[in-house]
Amino acid sequence: MIDAMDKAAGISPDDALFAARRFRPEFVQGAEECRLSVLQPANDQGLASNLRVALARRMAALNRDPVLMAEYDVQLAQLGPTEQLLALAQGETDLSEPLATIVRHVDLITLTPKKAEASDIALLAQAGLNSPQIVALSELIAFVNFQTRVAAGLRLMRST
Repeated sequence: MIDAMDKAAGISPDDALFAARRFRPEFVQGAEECRLSVLQPANDQGLASNLRVALARRMAALNRDPVLMAEYDVQLAQLGPTEQLLALAQGETDLSEPLATIVRHVDLITLTPKKAEASDIALLAQAGLNSPQIVALSELIAFVNFQTRVAAGLRLMRST
């Protein structure tokens, strides 16, 4: 079965890389379960799926990954996004709170994680996010940035 990582990397079942990924099926399954848990969790902690997918699309764009951008565009369209979420996904920064603070944090961690400080988490709290929401946002940021890097690596392996 093709998972989201295979799809992002352009891997099909007849590709040797597809088989190689299945040498460690727990990694394939774990990545897919993680994807679902950050994008479509059973308890969204007040961060709706359309917001999560809009942020994922934004991170894919920041990582210059057109394949994932397109995939997240499709997913976002299916979730009935607001105009503000569409703007967020497209990279806009002139947003109302708490979205403005959330996107500043997403952009910071995606582009310059080394510059992140504890005070950046405090800004999320000041914008109204509670601890479970901050954890959920952090998990989303971590996963999407992981996904873009793994997909890019797999694409490079396919090209050789």
